[in-house]
Amino acid sequence: MSHGLRRCDISRRDNGAGEGRVVTGDGIATDLVVLGSGAGGLTAALTAALAGLRVVVLEHADRIGGTSARSSGTVWVPDNPYLRAEGVRDDGERAALYLASLVGDRGTEAMWRAFLAAAPAMVEALDRDAGIRFRPYRTAPDYRQDQPGAATGGRALEPLPFDGRLLGAEFGRLAAPLPELMLFGGMMITRGEAASLLRADRSLSGFLLGARLVLRYGLDRLRHPRGTRLVLGNALVARLLKAGLDRGVTVRTGVTATRLLREGGRVTGVAAVGEGGRPLTVTAARGVVLAGGGFPSGAAWRQRHLPEPVPAHSPAAPGCDGSTLDLALEAGAVLGPSGLDNALWFPSSIATRADGSTAVYPHIVLDRAKPGAIAVDRGGRRFVNEAVSYHEFVRAMYRTRGNDGEVAVWLVCGRDFIRRYGLGLIRPRTPVLRRYVESGYLVEARDAADLARRIGVPADALADTLARYDRAAAQGLDDQFGKGGNAYDRSNGDPAIRPNPCVAPVGAPPYYAVRLVPTPLGTSRGLATDTSARALDAAGGVIPGLYACGNDMQSVFGGEYPGAGAQLGQAMTFAWLAARDAAG
Repeated sequence: MSHGLRRCDISRRDNGAGEGRVVTGDGIATDLVVLGSGAGGLTAALTAALAGLRVVVLEHADRIGGTSARSSGTVWVPDNPYLRAEGVRDDGERAALYLASLVGDRGTEAMWRAFLAAAPAMVEALDRDAGIRFRPYRTAPDYRQDQPGAATGGRALEPLPFDGRLLGAEFGRLAAPLPELMLFGGMMITRGEAASLLRADRSLSGFLLGARLVLRYGLDRLRHPRGTRLVLGNALVARLLKAGLDRGVTVRTGVTATRLLREGGRVTGVAAVGEGGRPLTVTAARGVVLAGGGFPSGAAWRQRHLPEPVPAHSPAAPGCDGSTLDLALEAGAVLGPSGLDNALWFPSSIATRADGSTAVYPHIVLDRAKPGAIAVDRGGRRFVNEAVSYHEFVRAMYRTRGNDGEVAVWLVCGRDFIRRYGLGLIRPRTPVLRRYVESGYLVEARDAADLARRIGVPADALADTLARYDRAAAQGLDDQFGKGGNAYDRSNGDPAIRPNPCVAPVGAPPYYAVRLVPTPLGTSRGLATDTSARALDAAGGVIPGLYACGNDMQSVFGGEYPGAGAQLGQAMTFAWLAARDAAG
């Protein structure tokens, strides 16, 4: 047998989780190999299995799910079946207008049109054939409300909660969310539940919700290392994993692919290294799907492709290091064109955990957009509407670069703000802030001059910034950047604050500040593909048997971020297209 598979007179087909492969000697023969176990990789595997293919998923981490497992799990799908069920018939046309304006010449029109055409069908097929269900997020507006065709809700789909106990022993292989985004060290909640729990002391429904969640969590911890009620990205990955396993997909962790196998110009499998450094060869009759998550966690890749100063940290899974891209480039694939910044951004604060590891906390929607906080640059001035999307916020951060090239901004607020909304790692209603101050994560200052000295900005500028902002904020206005002026801003504000849910004075000292740095959640530069997710060579020709999806694929949105779940929406859609093409 070719490609390192030794001939062997006895072969066997594994039962259960191994039904997707035939083991022969020290090699595996299958139909499709998927490298990466995030939402994109698992969608490709499930779709291929539904079409009757044998599928093996190889994950080089020891846990399943990648960055998807620690994400919100939201999937951006315009013109989705849920909107159609509500009688919305023109969303596809409006979404095309939106992407044409937002993407412009930074992306290929044929690619984003392929996404718009296939994404609703993908959602419908996974629901119908495998029970992968969502619910429309009606209060999640598109990020760029300044663009024609932007929606005020409904395109973002939220995964339904999933009972992790249904995975049985496989629950132990599911990657956990970021610990800072769980309660009590292991309880997951949705954004809507978090808002309800903040009102638990004055809302019966909030109190009852909290009681139910804590009771379930307490019972879980009697048997499990964390809660088994899964939501967000953990729920999406778990549901895809369970559906795939039920249909014979094999998922192997701790396996590192070292080379793509080729025969006659076609990609026919992978050479890999398994546990203990044992060589493993997997031949794939229908090809290989690359779903490795791009390169947000790859230091060398970041150095080559991201803007200066190159971020030192990422909230993405450590395994998203560009290694799958390296395999493809060695096999003749090429990257798409370099974009504005080649990343999909989060502003994050950095801290050291008790075990010495680094916590990268993404400031997504829980604090920046709330009333009573402002962001200042090294000149002590505001530089952006703090409520813009995390992607656009970091782009604004990079525009503050000084002559030394450093990017450093501070999120500034008063004590009442932290009590109400929290600040980064600090949860709402934290009674004592001393440990955050002593660790250096939180800066505390008795007045504006003291704060300016502690964070290294001009005192006069900071005092003027605070005074100017507070004067306008007392009237519910932001006369500099218009914070709270559109549906996206307001969706992340505090509806109890009027007339503007995003604007209130910072107020009297003491003042507090947290330092924010740019961090790539994902990357937008990836492998050039066609509309079926087939990888292309330097001449624009298809490389038979090689597919790419997710952040391993060039962003169909040209590096822009249309709305919540745009990364997973693209990943799952082109994974679905890849698997369907491989299945013929």
